[in-house]
Amino acid sequence: MMSDLSPNRVIEQAMARAPRILRFDREAYLPEWQSAARRTLKQLLGVMPQAVDLNVEIVRRERHAGLGCEEIELTFVAERDCVAHATLLLPAGASAAKPVPAMICLQGHSTGAHISLGRKKFAKDEELLKGDRDFAVQAVKRGYAALALEQRGFGTRSDTRGAEVRHANFNGCHHLTMTSLLVGRTMLGQRVWDVLRAIDVLTGHFAEVDASRINLMGQSGGGTVSYYAAAYDQRISAVMPSCSVCTFAASIGAIDHCADNYVPNIMHYFEMSDIAGLIAPRPLVVVAGETDDIFPVEAVKRNFDEIAEIYEAFGAAEKCGLVIGNGGHQFYADAGWLMFERMTTPR
Repeated sequence: MMSDLSPNRVIEQAMARAPRILRFDREAYLPEWQSAARRTLKQLLGVMPQAVDLNVEIVRRERHAGLGCEEIELTFVAERDCVAHATLLLPAGASAAKPVPAMICLQGHSTGAHISLGRKKFAKDEELLKGDRDFAVQAVKRGYAALALEQRGFGTRSDTRGAEVRHANFNGCHHLTMTSLLVGRTMLGQRVWDVLRAIDVLTGHFAEVDASRINLMGQSGGGTVSYYAAAYDQRISAVMPSCSVCTFAASIGAIDHCADNYVPNIMHYFEMSDIAGLIAPRPLVVVAGETDDIFPVEAVKRNFDEIAEIYEAFGAAEKCGLVIGNGGHQFYADAGWLMFERMTTPR
């Protein structure tokens, strides 16, 4: 039959047969497994940049009348030839004497980090904000120093090539993602790198931030980055990825997603649940939507069952949780924050 000519089944079977050679093994010596798995994950994420002087510059610093906090717009050098852009909201009362925890906020495929600040710049922003995506506003109201970080390929850091070379209707990060592969990089790895440098900014330039309590949250592609970054860097105290943590095969392996979600050969070593073994025993709150059409909820649940087993092996069963909202591909602030703060509030 002509339908047999499709090569889809080849890849489907390759994914089904992927050896997952670093799958989490509760019988293993856990520190040794983590060391080997983290080393491999770092290699899979591609060539990482060299650290250079951050050269932090304050673009604007003023009082935010509506939130009663200080708003600091800043830039920093993520790597040579690459400047990152972010806005920090510092809650009233934060000081070197009384430092506060931080929350780094990551948007997914949206119009930019201004969504984390609850600001509308474009017509579609109103709909985005209905999905509880004003992360920095939520965080600063809860006493966090909230950093809205613009990710590569989005908002103020979008692809700036001219129309004469843009012949396809791809997301703004597509070209950057694909050309990164030509030089041994992945977009996911580069976005993780920017998070690591943002942590350097917070801990090295703002005494008001408690360096021992650096947290991370994100939606969709931002959730994916938050998950990988927490696995990569143990300075991250806790993480809350939304609409992003699912089995590879049922999400990015079956449903069209932006190219920035893909890491070459990762299924040879890991399923997405295994990566949680590099976050454990630190708090992990996975947020999902009951009707999310690109991260199917039943696969999210199966994936989380494995995550829960991993956390149990670390003696930290109470430090991971799954929140399922009654809706689609968005964040669910009330339930998400309730679980996150229950896990992270000192007792």
